[in-house]
Amino acid sequence: MSRRAPARIIAALKNKAQTMSKIQALAYIVVQSAEPARWREFGERVLGMAAYDAPDGGVQLKMDERAFRIAVLPGADDRYLYSGWEATDERAFEQAAAALDRAGASLRMGSADEAARRAFKRLLSFVDPSGNRHELAWGYSGARAPFVSPLGVSGFKTGAQGMGHTVLPAAQHFEATVALFRQTLGMGLSDVFNFKPAPDAPVIRIHFLHGASGRHHSLALAEMPNPAGCVHAMVEVNSMTDVGRAYDRREKLGVKLMATLGQHENDRMTSFYMMTPGNFALEYGWGGIDVDPARWQPTETKQVSIWGHDFSVGFR
Repeated sequence: MSRRAPARIIAALKNKAQTMSKIQALAYIVVQSAEPARWREFGERVLGMAAYDAPDGGVQLKMDERAFRIAVLPGADDRYLYSGWEATDERAFEQAAAALDRAGASLRMGSADEAARRAFKRLLSFVDPSGNRHELAWGYSGARAPFVSPLGVSGFKTGAQGMGHTVLPAAQHFEATVALFRQTLGMGLSDVFNFKPAPDAPVIRIHFLHGASGRHHSLALAEMPNPAGCVHAMVEVNSMTDVGRAYDRREKLGVKLMATLGQHENDRMTSFYMMTPGNFALEYGWGGIDVDPARWQPTETKQVSIWGHDFSVGFR
């Protein structure tokens, strides 16, 4: 199981983030696709989400009462574009804008039209030191309608905890990228994992960060490259049965498996991984633990999973 990090490490990590998180959770992700219809099929037939055509020629995937949680934009190639973060409130949005500007994070304030396209009142964008692109939004203004899965999925765990989590590459400027989210935006540290993929391989640092929502982590930063712009994204369903049924659908439809069923050590998520049409993996899971941002003590993971999660299948 996860073990608490040594006291001296905890003290040092605490000193790096004294402010409250300006980020509530991951609100949405934006991906690009040369064939948005592939995401419609993947969303409806594999994930069990509802899919709708977007005015820009793309596709929107709905997984709760909000208009969408995954926006697919038409483009030249298939990749991950933006992580869409929701501010805890309007004051936090304004504080984040000022802090990002001071940090030199290539800040750009979005127009009213740009914010409306994401179904929010206010929007800004920024680039972190590792080159990942982000949006920060406040004031959801889109439609609210009950979610009805075309495949009978019982529901996704969203609400205040957002759509799930995203794991982003930070092969260069890892420490500066972590500092931006911890010191500038106030996210808390849930777990650290010094991953050694082989005995003679260098250590890959992965830091798991939480916002104000209580989800174990909304963001993880991994010291590794990924040409698609994302290591993986995660969505969580309300029952283990939903995970098993999605596993069967993936196999039936020939979607590439990226990791077998297993349970993670740090957040206790039981899940499997599959390839998306965006050339990054998606984790489909159930049972992740919550954290109390005011009381949680960072842990240090010693292994990826308690059982399962054979990632070698993704390289076959």
